[in-house]
Amino acid sequence: MRGGSIRVGFALAASLFVAACSTTPHRPPHGPAAPPRVEQPPKIVVPPPPPPPRNAVEAGVSAGPPVSSLDLSVDQASAARDAFKASCRSLMKRKEISGLTQPIDWAPACAAAAIADTDPVAFFQTQFETLLVSSGAFFATGYYAPEIEGSRTHDTGFDVPVYRRPPDLVEMDSGVAAGGAPSGKKVRGRLQDGQFGPYYDRAAIDAGALANQGLEIAWVQDPVELFFLEIQGSGRLHLPDGSYMWIGYDTQNGYNYTGIGKMMRDRGLIGPNTTYATSMQGIKAYLADHPDERQALMEENKSVVFFHELPGGAPLGAMGAPVIGHVSVAADPNFTPLGAPLWLSADRTEVTGLWVAQDTGGAIKGANRIDTYWGAGVIAAITAGGMSAHGQMLILVPRGTIEKLRPTLISQQTNAAGAAPQR
Repeated sequence: MRGGSIRVGFALAASLFVAACSTTPHRPPHGPAAPPRVEQPPKIVVPPPPPPPRNAVEAGVSAGPPVSSLDLSVDQASAARDAFKASCRSLMKRKEISGLTQPIDWAPACAAAAIADTDPVAFFQTQFETLLVSSGAFFATGYYAPEIEGSRTHDTGFDVPVYRRPPDLVEMDSGVAAGGAPSGKKVRGRLQDGQFGPYYDRAAIDAGALANQGLEIAWVQDPVELFFLEIQGSGRLHLPDGSYMWIGYDTQNGYNYTGIGKMMRDRGLIGPNTTYATSMQGIKAYLADHPDERQALMEENKSVVFFHELPGGAPLGAMGAPVIGHVSVAADPNFTPLGAPLWLSADRTEVTGLWVAQDTGGAIKGANRIDTYWGAGVIAAITAGGMSAHGQMLILVPRGTIEKLRPTLISQQTNAAGAAPQR
């Protein structure tokens, strides 16, 4: 016990001595002085960015100008009214996910569109009002229906098969396919010995995995032209007798699409400092000039599209109605109601005017992102292949839509203000 008391007493005395000496500067007898203590700045915590909006209402909606202020031509209005009318059947049934309207809201406009001999300009002026989603600033690309040489039979010079949906291509819930619980997401593949696995990719199909099974609906001359027809999703074959066979997307083999244009640009094959433009035409030119590389480059995209014949003679959009050149656009249904007319004020005169959202596209995502359809043929291919337009997009919605949305918009604004940091 005494030993413990001595140690405590010594420690106390030592601490008092150190405290007393700390009031005066002390330089050690040898060596430089200790560097002064540097205060570390407080660590700044950057909050994560807010999640992207899921639909048009979350992106923000504001009223646009009256339809009467738009420079509608009779021809444009007539074509757009006919396209809108063709979409009405689907529009009245389709689940609307943009948050802007309900199917029943379109009933008066659809009924008015069905009346023959009505003034098309007056139709839009009396049935619709305009709104902007977010800022309304749009970006537009273009698509078209390729026209390539083809034959219904395997004739001389027509050696590239166009396949229909194979019977062994199945679609399953991804969770069930993996041996677990349902996930609600679908995947495509094939069953082999009771096990679900990937379907044949482009390389396997090019090597003949589907040959001699009677799956060919047609034959074409050029594999590159068919490759780009797959990307567009539909097109027409110019047959030897001068007639046309329209084919359209049925399904695909389950692999994600890989754009070979970006891959070729990253490898320095096309684009700056090359003789090949970063465009569909540039890609085609490179593949034509480098036949020894063509097959491997195209097989980088493992996705293969299977087709069916379109007896109606025109490709169908997501609304189940034929898409029309210089009238139909593809849009993201989360931000643009499919079937809605659109007014585009663009930096390219051929894009400015009245369009109708009748289609969707895998790369067409987000508010005010659209893909303009230009029809079939060489001119359509040139226009679509080089299309890049910007401007402002107005969505035409049934009259009264903005008033119906007002409580929702006010509630969102209130919630946003309440979440803002105090200053």
